[in-house]
Amino acid sequence: MSSLFLELHNRTQLAESMADDKWVVACLCAAWCDVCREYRPGFDELAALHSDKQFVWIDIEDQADVVGDLDVENFPTLLIQRGDTVAFFGTVQPDLKQANRLLLAQTEKSDAELRNEAASSTERKAWQQDCNLRLRLNEALDT
Repeated sequence: MSSLFLELHNRTQLAESMADDKWVVACLCAAWCDVCREYRPGFDELAALHSDKQFVWIDIEDQADVVGDLDVENFPTLLIQRGDTVAFFGTVQPDLKQANRLLLAQTEKSDAELRNEAASSTERKAWQQDCNLRLRLNEALDT
C-alpha cells in the first residue's frame, strides 16, 4: 500500500478514514523540494510496512487551505495522529528507519499515555488544536 496524495478530489475520503481512531501519518512537503522527492519512496515503503494506518502525503502549497498557518520549519515534517490526539509534529531526518522507530514508539503508547503526553507541555497542547489534521481537513471541507 502506498500513501494517499492529498488532493481536492480525495479530501472527503481522507476525512472519512479519519472519522475513527485510526492512526494517521502525514508527511508535509513541497513539490519543489528535492529532499521531499527523495523521501517519498521511503514514505510509501513505510506505508506498506504499516498497512493498518493511513498515510497521507500533503503538499503544503497545493493544500494551503488545509495546512493553513502550520509552522513547517523544514522538510520533511511528519504529523502522527490518532483520532484527535496529535502524538507528534515536527521535522525528521529523511530516513525510513528513523521514521519507523518514531512511529512504533508513538503507536505502542496506551490511550492514557497519549492523552498525558498531549497535555504535558504548552507545545503539545497547541498541537492538539493547531496541528490536528482531522480538524483542519473538516474546516477546509466546510468552506
